[in-house]
Amino acid sequence: MTLTLRQLIDVWGTPQGGRFESDALVGRVCTDSRKLQPGDFFVPLVGERFDGHHFLDQLPEYKVQAAVASCSWAEQLPPDLLHWRVDDTLLAYQQLALLHRRALGKPLVAVTGSAGKTTTRELIRAVLAPLGEIQASEGNNNNDVGVPLTVLGATAADAALVIEMGMRGPGEIERLSRCTEPDLVVITNIGMAHIGRLGSREAIAAAKCEITAGLQAKGTVVIPAGDPLLESALAAVWSGRVLRVRLADDPEAESDLMGSDLIGADLVGEIKGDQLLIDADRLPLQLEGRHNARNLLLAVAVADQLGVSRKALRGMQVTVPGGRNRRLQQGGLTLLDETYNASPEAVLAALELLAAQPGRRFAVLGTMLELGDRSLELHQQIAARAVQLGLDGLVLVDGGAEGKAMAEVASSLPHLQLVSNPEDAAAPLAAWLESGDVVLLKASRGVALERLIPLLPCP
Repeated sequence: MTLTLRQLIDVWGTPQGGRFESDALVGRVCTDSRKLQPGDFFVPLVGERFDGHHFLDQLPEYKVQAAVASCSWAEQLPPDLLHWRVDDTLLAYQQLALLHRRALGKPLVAVTGSAGKTTTRELIRAVLAPLGEIQASEGNNNNDVGVPLTVLGATAADAALVIEMGMRGPGEIERLSRCTEPDLVVITNIGMAHIGRLGSREAIAAAKCEITAGLQAKGTVVIPAGDPLLESALAAVWSGRVLRVRLADDPEAESDLMGSDLIGADLVGEIKGDQLLIDADRLPLQLEGRHNARNLLLAVAVADQLGVSRKALRGMQVTVPGGRNRRLQQGGLTLLDETYNASPEAVLAALELLAAQPGRRFAVLGTMLELGDRSLELHQQIAARAVQLGLDGLVLVDGGAEGKAMAEVASSLPHLQLVSNPEDAAAPLAAWLESGDVVLLKASRGVALERLIPLLPCP
């Protein structure tokens, strides 16, 4: 840490108990009692099934430096434990992250959106690599606990931070933005993910635009061009600099929707085979699909703002977590593994990618979750698109109403099967598939569609 214990007095007041060495640097911040080391600063978090406060009386055994404790915790603390009483230990954890972020003074990029957050995060990490080490979110560390964990893991050796911000409801992204104070924010899109919780795309847009709450006054927002809903939500909370990106053959926004100053783009890219042409620069498209070309444009806009030359981007290497943008060869089959998660926009993008493949094309689709009252309608739209794209076969993995609704819409496909779990999808596929076929697998995380992969035939 780059903070001293003295600086914590300005946030939480005078500490109690133990020995207070005001000029001592704050030790490693730890929230997991199982990972405590001597000299750590312990923050007890409270979850649905755990409460770190129960471990406070054992802290002297671990020779921790200090801790915080909730004012509502009634148990007596060890007299030799240096500690601060706070109203909310999670907020205290986020305050520590903010203090550390300010002390580091490194550029921080925050990323959110309904789909493509993680992929865009990894693309930004890749395009910023010429600057040096990049501290970025890992896995699902995009929430109230994961974001401060990532920030607190950054060191003076890191050139920049790239922080993914997710949400399950209003107010969450605002908290994450305020505890990171980004220099740049990226909003990948506004879709239907979480509409069951938020009720409308307008509410989703407002929640995503909370990412500007902590944005530096001279900061920049990077968005895809041509979405009036996003433009409107953003204009309601941000009056600073906005950069827009689009692909050259994207449809132009209607000029009467938002005004001419919001139309067009600051950065335009054109897909040329396996490359993206931006101005006179050609950059490698390491991830397939138009949606990923657009995500790369968002990343390049960030790189431009942080002074990375286009020439330095030509050798970039992108690695995305499992279950995303993964192409596998299994015997004579080509598998497009998109099993990690699904929203309507992400499924449609994956179907477009499948439709662009040579040979016969099949899809295995599971349900999309948290769509509320719109669930049946949105699942039917997915099935209709599969029919429009002329797929050769479709397996639907769902034992409920969504699966039946999709099957009715897709009844004209040459091959169609409705099953209740991933394992049951193996039998119809074994009967249909031949060498040279391409299979897309896409579903929400809760479906666990990756269980099907080892069961698929190898023709």
